Amino acid sequence: MVARGSGAEEAPPPTQQRLVFAYYITGHGFGHATRALEVVRHLIGAGHEVHVVTAAPEFVFTTEIDSPSLHIRRVLLDCGAVQADALTVDRLASLEKYHQTAVVPREAILRTEVEWLHSIKADLVVSDVVPVACRAAADAGIRSVCVTNFSWDFIYAEYVVAAGNHHRSIVWQIAEDYSHCEFLLRLPGYCPMPAFRDVIDVPLVVRRLHKSRSEVRKELGIAEDVKVVIFNFGGQPAGWKLKKEWLPDGWLCLVCGASDTQELPPNYVKLAKDAYTPDLMAASDCMLGKIGYGTVSEALAYKLPFVFVRRDYFNEEPFLRNMLEHYQCGIEMIRRDLLTGHWKPYLLRALTLKPCYDRPINGGEVAAHILQDTAVGKKYISGKLSGARRLRDAIVLGYQLQRAPGRDVGIPEWYSLSEKEIGVRPAPASRRINGSAESSFEDFEILHGDMQGLTDTMAFLTSLSGLVGNDPRIPEKQSRERTAASVLFDLEEDIYVARAPGRLDVMGGIADYSGSLVLQMPIREACHVAIQRSDPVKQKLWKHTQARQLANGAVPILQIVSFGSELSNRAPTFDMDLSDFMDGDKPISYEKAKEYFSQDPSQKWAAYVAGTVLVLMTELGVQFTDSMSILVSSSVPEGKGVSSSASVEVATMSAIAAVYGLNIAPRDLAILCQKVENHIVGAPCGVMDQMTSACGEANKLLAMVCQPAEVKELVSIPTHIRFWGLDSGIRHSVGGTDYGSVRVGTYMGRKMIKCAASDLISQSFPSAPTQSCDASEEYEKYGVDLLKSEASLQYLCNLPPHRYEAAYARDIPEFITGDEFKEKYGDHNDAVTVIDPKRSYSVKAPTRHPIYENFRVEAFKALLTAAKTDEQLSALGELMYQCHYSYNACGLGSDGTDRLVNLVQEIQHRKTTSQHEGPSLFGAKITGGGSGGSVCVIGKNSLKSSEEIFEIQKRYKAATGYLPIVFEGSSPGAGKFGYLKIRWRSA
Repeated sequence: MVARGSGAEEAPPPTQQRLVFAYYITGHGFGHATRALEVVRHLIGAGHEVHVVTAAPEFVFTTEIDSPSLHIRRVLLDCGAVQADALTVDRLASLEKYHQTAVVPREAILRTEVEWLHSIKADLVVSDVVPVACRAAADAGIRSVCVTNFSWDFIYAEYVVAAGNHHRSIVWQIAEDYSHCEFLLRLPGYCPMPAFRDVIDVPLVVRRLHKSRSEVRKELGIAEDVKVVIFNFGGQPAGWKLKKEWLPDGWLCLVCGASDTQELPPNYVKLAKDAYTPDLMAASDCMLGKIGYGTVSEALAYKLPFVFVRRDYFNEEPFLRNMLEHYQCGIEMIRRDLLTGHWKPYLLRALTLKPCYDRPINGGEVAAHILQDTAVGKKYISGKLSGARRLRDAIVLGYQLQRAPGRDVGIPEWYSLSEKEIGVRPAPASRRINGSAESSFEDFEILHGDMQGLTDTMAFLTSLSGLVGNDPRIPEKQSRERTAASVLFDLEEDIYVARAPGRLDVMGGIADYSGSLVLQMPIREACHVAIQRSDPVKQKLWKHTQARQLANGAVPILQIVSFGSELSNRAPTFDMDLSDFMDGDKPISYEKAKEYFSQDPSQKWAAYVAGTVLVLMTELGVQFTDSMSILVSSSVPEGKGVSSSASVEVATMSAIAAVYGLNIAPRDLAILCQKVENHIVGAPCGVMDQMTSACGEANKLLAMVCQPAEVKELVSIPTHIRFWGLDSGIRHSVGGTDYGSVRVGTYMGRKMIKCAASDLISQSFPSAPTQSCDASEEYEKYGVDLLKSEASLQYLCNLPPHRYEAAYARDIPEFITGDEFKEKYGDHNDAVTVIDPKRSYSVKAPTRHPIYENFRVEAFKALLTAAKTDEQLSALGELMYQCHYSYNACGLGSDGTDRLVNLVQEIQHRKTTSQHEGPSLFGAKITGGGSGGSVCVIGKNSLKSSEEIFEIQKRYKAATGYLPIVFEGSSPGAGKFGYLKIRWRSA
């Protein structure tokens, strides 16, 4: 390999044979085209012919390679990630566009590509990283090699889980296509690529420099002593209005990708569309942009400090980000500061970095050499596994990635404590064993409250204790999330801790917003929130918040760290001035708050936490004049249908209430938390999740009538009965489209019933025209008072099933469009959903479900106190099965939850060798908002039932590759737990 920085570059040694390469380049971004360019240049330099298949502009190649051996074929065979803007990927749109681009015309694409490969007499197919190219090569009998740092099966896997489960076949088709590839040339900064089992690592592939720093600056008329930042957001013009005052005095900004009509201040320079970026980067002092392979590789290669803004839902980013930070080349800018022009502290800090990438950067040459050897028949990989085996492993790992992607979205050093704090106060001494700090919950003195023997609370306090020994100046030696958390709290002051569990929906589910009785069990897994209140002048600050405070003065600031961000695509920290919640002397509206948190999808999670502050300001008139530091740590897994969001909201508001001395009853607190989720987060959920988290008790079912939130009683779970939750691995979200459309359909049905009742009242008079021959009989039988009550029906669940069937069921349509409904009935009278005029809504099933579900829950509750027999358990299980299939009728089922319920049925009804041995499991149902998530299982409290649950886990994994999480056990709600007031024990 050529040593980095030597400037020596050579093409691969020529062969006696002139080879033909077909080089396919994905349609996503310029970075793939620019790195492929380097490999192509070396192949052509070795005397070969290269046909490039790309959707990128021709100038990317022709400005660098002037050779008759280069052929460009403009074809789009995949679409990459569809971007809603320069920083956000639209996950569902990406899947749908890929479906239209590559799935629908797949057979035609394969025929065309095979014919074309034969026509050019290709010796080798190279893909970066177009899936179908590998399959086309196999069909044509030509070897293929991929060159990349990521693959689309990995990228799309989370999109499928989070936004488009019906597109899951796309991931497996892509993995199958990649399995035909000979091997992978893997670039630095790579992410997991499960479809490739045969891998060769190559150095960074970067474009070479044409001009020196001084030559470029001379051409642009920029003096050597002027500081220059290059504004580079790739091939996606950002369209932002840039302002003069955003740059430090005397700085210039070179703007890539500006539109022809965009006007720039005098200290910004608009670059030509075909400007050669590497030379401009080398002439700059730092770069401001988004992370992509092209920007990262060239920043590392040319030792350019990179101020980056997080991109949402592009899963390649965390791995490139880690490489940037490892080589001291990157600083993260918060999106809010990018959009509001708070650039100066980031740019000035970038100048203090000392990039130290010392690895080779001749990956283009190395890759070209390997490709040439492969094309002439050299075998680089021996003992190659079969394609079928590789595909199987890919699918298994794919499911594992869906469960816990393992992406390290860490905290850069930028979030460590500001310089003014370091060394001011020594960290309290920790006990040490074998030279390392030993953390313990006993390091804290509990001034108020009781841990109640909860091991997770002990573990949380131990985790807090462990933050003390962390040196914020050495983030490499600790979890990066913990780097930020380690400087949140002043350990000489009191810290308040609250705890709120998730919940298992035993019965009731989505009928909560229709006023049903529900039965909910608080689970063992819970969210802990630690909070400290401090004077704005004394609050410990991260460096960028300190810089903002210097500009704005000492104002109350909210700083939040959320543990567990590496398991989801979110930023692990959030901060804001509390004054952002004020509009003059009044709190901002919930709608404005929703827009505020939606600006940056990677920080939208903060709405669940910070939103509690605004709700307390708005609903209770609380004034927050002090700063707050909050740490959130939840063991309630996201997307499993066990109310992870409610546990965060309830724990946060409980902690805030404790630290500010607010006396809020658990029921009232739950209703306030529902406002956070409905109006600030924008998820149209009912209140049962928050009520269970706030009001529940261990080993009891919370029986609640959701009209709107009245706890009827706490029902002890009989000792012979046990409930389990089994996670399907399919992500659930109450903010998802299916849940919202079913809710709309339910409220449409209620409006139709009320209108029909009003019509029946009017038809009861002899002179009025009748809608049906039965109208007068209907009136005589039930009387006008009954119809009047139904005409003013507030909750669907107050309509008994027999009345629904007798008077209304036949007139409720299966489906209706939004336009048709609004024209005939006006509004559906739901404050948290909006009717889409162009959408067709299911109405009959969503209307029927809560009416019958309320009856099923009442029967379930009554049966719990019946005699302890198998007949009792069978009846309870039957009610759960009926609930499950009613969810499916509403369109809220999923393959995974159906499979789990079917497994319970198989085990329940299978024949046993003993005549005296009956079933141990009796029923199961999908939970919560449906569309994935978990199922609740009922069975005997026995060893056999536990063994059968384990059997279901194994059988589900054998069928899908995913091992379900089991939720078992119960714990107290936030009200029962109260709060802890703790302080660090002096050494």
